[in-house]
Amino acid sequence: MFHHVLGRDPEAIKGKTFDKDVVKRVWRFARPYRAMLFGFLAVIVVDAVVALAPPLLFKRLIDHAIPDRNLSAVNVIGLIIVAVAFVDAGLTVLQRWWSARIGEGLIFDMRSSLFDHVLRMPVSFFTRTQTGALISRLNNDVVGAQQALTGTLGQVVSNLLTVVATLVAMFALEWRLTLLALVVLPAFIIPAKRVGRKLQRITREAMQLNATMNTTMTERFNVAGALLVKLFGRPDEEKASFDDKAGRVRDIGVKSAMYGRVFMTALMLVGALGTAAIYWVGARLVIDGAITIGTIVALSAYVARIYQPLTALTNAHVDLMTTLVSFERVFEVLDMPRPIDDAPDATPLPAPVAGRVELDDVWFRYPSPASVSIASLEADGSAVLSDEPSDWILRGVSAVIEPGRMVALVGPSGAGKTTLSMLVPRLYDVTSGAVRVDGVDVRGVTMSSLSDAIGVVSQDAHLFHDTVRSNLRYARPTATDAEIVDACRAARIHDVIAALPDGYDTLVGERGYRLSGGEKQRLALARVLLKAPAIVILDEATAHLDSETEVLVQAALAEALVGRTSIVIAHRLSTIQAADEILVVDAGRIVERGRHAELIAAGGLYAELYETQFSRQSPSPALPQPNSA
Repeated sequence: MFHHVLGRDPEAIKGKTFDKDVVKRVWRFARPYRAMLFGFLAVIVVDAVVALAPPLLFKRLIDHAIPDRNLSAVNVIGLIIVAVAFVDAGLTVLQRWWSARIGEGLIFDMRSSLFDHVLRMPVSFFTRTQTGALISRLNNDVVGAQQALTGTLGQVVSNLLTVVATLVAMFALEWRLTLLALVVLPAFIIPAKRVGRKLQRITREAMQLNATMNTTMTERFNVAGALLVKLFGRPDEEKASFDDKAGRVRDIGVKSAMYGRVFMTALMLVGALGTAAIYWVGARLVIDGAITIGTIVALSAYVARIYQPLTALTNAHVDLMTTLVSFERVFEVLDMPRPIDDAPDATPLPAPVAGRVELDDVWFRYPSPASVSIASLEADGSAVLSDEPSDWILRGVSAVIEPGRMVALVGPSGAGKTTLSMLVPRLYDVTSGAVRVDGVDVRGVTMSSLSDAIGVVSQDAHLFHDTVRSNLRYARPTATDAEIVDACRAARIHDVIAALPDGYDTLVGERGYRLSGGEKQRLALARVLLKAPAIVILDEATAHLDSETEVLVQAALAEALVGRTSIVIAHRLSTIQAADEILVVDAGRIVERGRHAELIAAGGLYAELYETQFSRQSPSPALPQPNSA
């Protein structure tokens, strides 16, 4: 199986008819369906045998019943032929049902596994990956694999058995004409291999183009993307760009369709020539008395029957080669390692969680692109991803935050404040050193227990396109309506929600665009209050709010932080002054620490930042210290 991360050439599989790794993976997914699979194969065997009967019955009719003028035999043979037709039709339907049950079940398992695996990938995976390309894997590629299983699986096995059984019957009737039928077989196999390789390359290219087109639609059709297009007045340019991508998809679709159609037409022509040859030679054998008319009629029926499955088998070979790409693209994502996951011996955080956070000589740099992403999911699917990690973002950071205390992170842009805050909930793992919660290394605890202990509110609070109630209950699915209302009252947002057209059942719109910035922030705070974590991390939510809204958010913050360990990336002087300790971060190191007055008196970087950023801020409501009760 080709794998971009390993740097293998995507064309490496071009000459292969089947990939053992992919077969093994599909077979592993098929484990729950193996009993059904054996039942399905049994039905196919029975149907292949039953389908041999009509030509032999026609031979009996022509060679015996008609010459003997035996009307009773004619009636019996006719009834048997009709009965066999009904049985054959019933078995065909049963085959299709088995095939669909197995194929759809396998695809459900594959799609579910893919969705789960992607959701558990680290944040660094999503920062590099195109959303549209991921959606394409879950839709186009999985459906391509589905078509191979539900459409091709039954046909391949059925046609293979039909060909074998028919050839046996034909040899039993007349070996010379059967050999004549087999002479044209190379005309099936040679073009199949050539066209199969060509279609495989075209299919891979079409999938990449479809993913690019999906990415464009995903980015432009969300609210932020559509707003940007409108604000910059670029709909004409966007249409031209999309038309270019869609046009390439169209052109390669036409090319793929024509290759397939020309191939099928050529095979049908070969089949017609073979059938004509059988009639021509067979007629001479009948005239010479070597065979009976019934024999040539039966053979002609078998010939017509054998070329159809031969054609289908050859086309199935092409289909399997092209849909193999779909399986590979799905497994390519499933095979991506999850560097941030529960360790084999992970245990839950000991309850109750006190909230003590310790940073012990933490060094961090972002992992290399090749270790967290797949080239085919990025903007240029043919690019080779670098194996080099980033420069050092954090350099030997050490600090202890005692339970219930608030620590403010202050420093210039790019100093490493946000990165430092993301190491606590394990959105990233330290490169060296350790992050501990209540004395336990976060890499040794279960992700779910760590998530339960930590609540995060960022500046851009994300909301799903769902109701207010559903967005809030995402924090704690078992929360009652009364608990939701209590959390919203504490976050100073209940009155706003109550005034909405449908109250708590109002749709917030994609990413919450129907709500103002201050309303989204207070909803995010209510969500954290509902979660009731021991540790709260804030990329402070009041940086870009008007003064009236800030009063409400500050009051909600005061409620949210009481009794909880707080790590705040501070943009407001009021928050900084309320902190129990200020950590001044610069170039990935903690260069100063202490209270506001102490740091001002020290005259270092903090004093400089205060002069250039904080001292000009208009007075804002004081944020009570969490441990001041």
